[in-house]
Amino acid sequence: MTAQVEAEPEVGKARRRKEDTRLLTGRTQWTDNLQLPGMLYVAFLRSPMAHARIVNVDVQGARGLPGVVAVFSGRDFADEQGSLPCAWPVSEDIVIPDHPPMAHTEVRYVGEAVACVVATDRYKAADALEAIEVDYEPLPAVLDMNEALAEGAAKVHEAGNQAFTWKFAQGDMGAALRDAPVVIDRTYVQQRLIPSAMEPRAVTASTDGESFTLWSATQIPHVLRVMLALTTGIPEHRLRVIAPDVGGGFGSKLQVTAEEVLCLLLTRRLGKPVKWTESRSEGNLTVHHGRDQIQHITLACEADGRIRGLRVELLADMGAYLMLVTPGVPLLGAFMYNSIYKMAALDFSCTGVFTTKMPTDAYRGAGRPEATYAIERVMDELAAELGVDPIEVRRRNWITHQEFPYTTVAGLTYDSGNYEAATDRALSLFGYDKLRAEQADRRDRGDPVQLGIGVSTYTEMCGLAPSRVLGSLAYGAGGWEHSSVRMLPTGKVEVVTGSSPHGQGHETAWSQIVADALGVPFEDVSVLHGDTAISHKGMDTYGSRSLVVGGVAVLAACEKVKEKARTLAAHMLECSPDDIEFSQGSFQVRGTDAAKTIQELALAAFAAHDLPDGVEPRLDADATFDPENFSYPHGTHLCAIEVDTETGMAKIRSYVAVDDVGKVVNPLIVEGQVHGGLAQGIAQALFEEAVYDAEGNLLTTTMADYLLPTAADLPDFVTDRTETPATSNPLGVKGVGEAGTIASTPAVVNAVVDALRPNGVHDVQMPCTPERIWRALR
Repeated sequence: MTAQVEAEPEVGKARRRKEDTRLLTGRTQWTDNLQLPGMLYVAFLRSPMAHARIVNVDVQGARGLPGVVAVFSGRDFADEQGSLPCAWPVSEDIVIPDHPPMAHTEVRYVGEAVACVVATDRYKAADALEAIEVDYEPLPAVLDMNEALAEGAAKVHEAGNQAFTWKFAQGDMGAALRDAPVVIDRTYVQQRLIPSAMEPRAVTASTDGESFTLWSATQIPHVLRVMLALTTGIPEHRLRVIAPDVGGGFGSKLQVTAEEVLCLLLTRRLGKPVKWTESRSEGNLTVHHGRDQIQHITLACEADGRIRGLRVELLADMGAYLMLVTPGVPLLGAFMYNSIYKMAALDFSCTGVFTTKMPTDAYRGAGRPEATYAIERVMDELAAELGVDPIEVRRRNWITHQEFPYTTVAGLTYDSGNYEAATDRALSLFGYDKLRAEQADRRDRGDPVQLGIGVSTYTEMCGLAPSRVLGSLAYGAGGWEHSSVRMLPTGKVEVVTGSSPHGQGHETAWSQIVADALGVPFEDVSVLHGDTAISHKGMDTYGSRSLVVGGVAVLAACEKVKEKARTLAAHMLECSPDDIEFSQGSFQVRGTDAAKTIQELALAAFAAHDLPDGVEPRLDADATFDPENFSYPHGTHLCAIEVDTETGMAKIRSYVAVDDVGKVVNPLIVEGQVHGGLAQGIAQALFEEAVYDAEGNLLTTTMADYLLPTAADLPDFVTDRTETPATSNPLGVKGVGEAGTIASTPAVVNAVVDALRPNGVHDVQMPCTPERIWRALR
């Protein structure tokens, strides 16, 4: 018997991404470059007022302009546009106001659509907006959450400004606080952020009079299809949603938007294809925003710093309406405030507040960055109170690797992890002791440029699932994912996935998984996605769920393909299926040279000349995977920052990130995800903030006003990994897409505060701009 040469596994290989050739050269289909015969273009007139009654909308002046085909106000669609959906009613008494895609009675944030123009090109449509006249009756803006909840406050909605209050408690927090030797009480502000994907939102809609097709730069084509059918009344089987290649999302495209609904209604009314693409300024106004919370944190500890209990009281700004998962976002962090630490009590409450600002919703990390920030900031405060090293106070409290699986005070079972190993590796790469010695020397010398060292030891729950848990939290959908694997007659493989990528590299990673599972060449696998007519089932992409749910569904479908192939191989080789061994794409009779490759079996199934009775002439298989648990990546991030105490300028000198994301499918993709996540987390710490004035006008509508970091603003990152495979899925993988963002913000702010602590500073509100640092010092 000839010995097989063991092929190098694809999983774990640093493959360059298959999709990059077309993405980087632009030779692909984006929503905005789609051209259809007779295409018309849509522009929206948006409210310049944060809160006002709409007295009258006069569109007559725009209707006669060159190139204008139609002009509509919100009243023209009042009876058919429905209300934009909220799929996460977190409490029984939650207030979910009607949210018309185009306002017709009242506007509640600057940027809300009140009218639209349809024209033969986008410039004529935009120009015609100036001819529409709107009479507004001003109403008071509501901007501050505390003021919004005060008695006698102006109302955003008739039902008031409180959307909900949600509480969660485990253990006895009163007992934890009673006679506690150490109590740390802090308030932190999570500033409002504006997602800035590389590709702006874009929508194209068309109809043949009976069926409808919607192209959208969306993360959620399957969810969008269901919600659009429910909102517009278009039968779901008559609606096809396509997400072509999508240039980034970060949660901002996890949404059912007004523009998607209105473009469908416009194409239905006009019988012609229509397209809308936002400008960057329009996007800053109307892409849902992220974060915007006030966090009041109380930590009760023993004299040696061991944690007794944690109380979290949140005010979360919902903005003017509840969008798809708006109320659930802050609650995703509820189970993560305890992080990697052991404690006997956790008391969490969150009040959702309506304001006259753009609604908030999911943004990279969605609730978990906020939770990690609060606990990691307060752990540094605990270390300062005790006069011990921040690493030491964490060691006294974290779950040790021998204790896994570990059920936390929040009721989650962390399946695997090794916080000690990740921290030790990070400390070594960082040169922690040497930097502490330099810090002490600078302090002794009174150096105007002080050195701060920030620590963040984090975990997160990701891979949004399981469905039963989501159901218990009143979430409007499941956490499963679907995949199909098709063996083509020529031996090539088509994979259909319900996960819808927007830059993560699914086509490459899924090909690696399939190549190993079926023993076929990496190059022989193609991955289809993002079109509900091709991928008919899916729950889409968000919450670092693509690999840990979607990738595992792909593997499960491969296993079914192999079982079908085993049956056929046994028939052709005249043996029992139990005698068949599978290795590297070959089905071999145990102890003999008799074998059939999976490619030969695919062709035999296609020909169907000699199939066992009852066996279909195909090896294709479908699988749906619903995880039994979340996945829990973790790691340690360390930041050294130099702060000029005379000017307030802060500059990151070095940054080390050691993450544990379980089994790694493709190291290059992991590195890219971590680097991108770090950029976004550091941006919150130092650069980004959405700012409104006293009348509710957004002041940060352009890239000149809203400060996004460039490569020149960021340091070289030192990244590494430890590996504790997940036990909750057969690939052993954990999520990675949000880890860098979750971990990095507290690491950077802890470093800034560490540099300033000798001057009596124990907090700087984000972003830690030179002005804010300078003022904190004075």
